[in-house]
Amino acid sequence: MKHVLALTLSLMTATPLAAHPHIFVDTGLDLQFDAKGQLSEVRITWAYDEFYSLLITEDRGFDPDFDGVLTEAETADLQGFDMQWSEGFNGDLVITQDGRTLTLSAPMQATAVYENARITTTHVRQVMQDQTVGAPIEIKPYDPTYYSAYDVTLPVRIKGTTSCDKAFEVPDVQARMQEVSDQLAAMDEMSDENTPDIGVLMATTVRVTCDMS
Repeated sequence: MKHVLALTLSLMTATPLAAHPHIFVDTGLDLQFDAKGQLSEVRITWAYDEFYSLLITEDRGFDPDFDGVLTEAETADLQGFDMQWSEGFNGDLVITQDGRTLTLSAPMQATAVYENARITTTHVRQVMQDQTVGAPIEIKPYDPTYYSAYDVTLPVRIKGTTSCDKAFEVPDVQARMQEVSDQLAAMDEMSDENTPDIGVLMATTVRVTCDMS
């Protein structure tokens, strides 16, 4: 899941408007709140597109008869395939409150299934620090390089409390791509330091507000 920035940059350098994701991931979130009203953990669901799922299964030599069904051994081998994160990788998930980024644990409780020609995985990230109870929380699943596109099309569920509501801010992708193109065109040269954070411009924001009064 941690992709090489150079590949994306080379695509954008050739034709900035041609920058586009290569992996499409339907994303869902289960937001668990504790008794104090703080977000304690998030279970993330990633459902990969059919083409990427095919690449993964073929690379691992799964489903040689192409019947769309994995053996028990193949399913067991698939567990955690997308959890091999390099040091410092944020898991393509950013959670903020009051302008600060909340620290998340490494992934836990990884699962993976292959159904209807798609791989769907889940994992849990614990929220590792105290929060301001009742202050809005923003959750953004995104890849900064925009190699992977995370669309929040699966359920987003709030658990452990009935005092919180959610709202979605979905970007105008075409307008944001034009913004990126304009920024790139204005640069004398491009490097890791000045490359626009394309992913955050394209990210859906899940905003959770809680009335703890």
